[in-house]
Amino acid sequence: MSVPYTHLRVRYTQHQNVYGSRAGPALGTGYTAGCYRNGIRRCDPPSAGRQLGERGRDAPKKGNQKMHVSTRTVCLLLGLAVAFGVASRAANADTQVEPTIALKMLNAQQQQFGQQVVKVTDNVYTAVGFHGANTSMIVGTDGVIIIDTLKGPTSAAKAAEAFRKYSDKPVKAIIYTHSHGDHIGGASAFIGDERPDIYATESFGSAEGVNKAVAPVKAKRNVRQFGRKLSPSESTNRGVAPANTDDSDGGKGFLAPTVKVPDSGLKTTIAGVEIEFHIGPGETDDAMFIWLPQNQVLFAGDNFYSSFPNLYAIRGTAYRDVLSWSESVAKMAELKPHVLVPGHTMPIRGEQTATAVLNDYSEAIRSVYDQTVRGINEGKSPDQLAHEVELPKRLKDKPYLIEFYGSVPHAVRAIYAGLLGWFDGNPTTLSPLEPKLKAKHIAELAGGTQELTEQMEAALAKQDYKWALELSDYLKWLHDGDKKRARKVKIEALRGLAAREYNAPNRNYYLSYANELESGQLSELWF
Repeated sequence: MSVPYTHLRVRYTQHQNVYGSRAGPALGTGYTAGCYRNGIRRCDPPSAGRQLGERGRDAPKKGNQKMHVSTRTVCLLLGLAVAFGVASRAANADTQVEPTIALKMLNAQQQQFGQQVVKVTDNVYTAVGFHGANTSMIVGTDGVIIIDTLKGPTSAAKAAEAFRKYSDKPVKAIIYTHSHGDHIGGASAFIGDERPDIYATESFGSAEGVNKAVAPVKAKRNVRQFGRKLSPSESTNRGVAPANTDDSDGGKGFLAPTVKVPDSGLKTTIAGVEIEFHIGPGETDDAMFIWLPQNQVLFAGDNFYSSFPNLYAIRGTAYRDVLSWSESVAKMAELKPHVLVPGHTMPIRGEQTATAVLNDYSEAIRSVYDQTVRGINEGKSPDQLAHEVELPKRLKDKPYLIEFYGSVPHAVRAIYAGLLGWFDGNPTTLSPLEPKLKAKHIAELAGGTQELTEQMEAALAKQDYKWALELSDYLKWLHDGDKKRARKVKIEALRGLAAREYNAPNRNYYLSYANELESGQLSELWF
């Protein structure tokens, strides 16, 4: 689907609160976003030529006492998502849009993790953008509580220094919402002479769930998903995190938990602050969310961030229990928080808004699960379902459900494999031809290897990049095939897809793999 931006006519009114403010004043009060052309109000996107990170009228400026995700940003995300992305999902089942639109959407999402300390309440602060994840500080009577500690002591030390502008009380407790490395690796940077209690679930450490035997390939795929080796000109962001983070000391500041939260949860008082620990499996099996009943503040961990959730990570993960994830988010919504602090991206303020966001999030996850299960029981394959399942119409426009990080098609395939394994029930796929023999038959159908090569070239010329990729993969197996040309076509097709991609992991993976092919890092058969 291709719609010129100048013809975009979309208007949305969101009587809800913005995502946050710099520490000092309270969080912003609300916004009304309108984005339409040839009408009363205009909401122009950032210049197509401006690179991520450059400042314009949309970008927060240093020294501002009040900062929030701008009306222009929210308007841009809504308008672009509906006109170019979400509205075409049923036809494309992907996150491909015009290249300029993809870049504008990623530029707008960038403002979700600009580095700052957000004043959540009078005694709660969240540091956003100091690394990939958020870290928060709760100020009590005789000390502070830290929730999540970033990836390593370097980034954590910078966040700790920023927190000390608002309290120099000693750290009485550290809480890990789950065991992903970007939330636990910097704990040592927050403590002084006094060793605090460190809270985690009884199942802490089960976040990845992947056998160590596949650690080598998982590490390679991790680099690709997050674009860790992309050049500055190729980098955008990671969907819910900035592109360039200091990972050199990842995990070196980790401190082992000393207090295990039972499966029934825990209610206690730390530094004079009433605090509740609720077990909430979702992105990880060892996740929990934290509730401050006096402040009505909810810390969601990675069970919520402003993007469609990553129900499957393309770096490789064990099955994430999608149904449990939806149920955990629904339980969060029952608390009706006044402020929702995600594991990544900006906090969300306002009881009505935060509750609605959580209900929508839970519904979105459950809907994808239910549609997939129905399709499975109807005998449909994962490939077919990945192109059919879509979010309910009322949820497609929500800026916190745009597929910047997670992907509906990826989720569908993960649910299928998680519930049934690899076999799709079709006997044709029970014992398929080996790749080399299948490629030979495909070449015969095309009229020969030369004709297959011409079809591949034609697909690339027509910008039919996915078909060009498939044909290049067939050609690489043929003994008389031009493997160098096939490799070149694959590189060009991957970069063509990347330019149109607003899902950050997909975009990063396409570009990273293309670079590996071009540099000769991969074998002749591109494994």
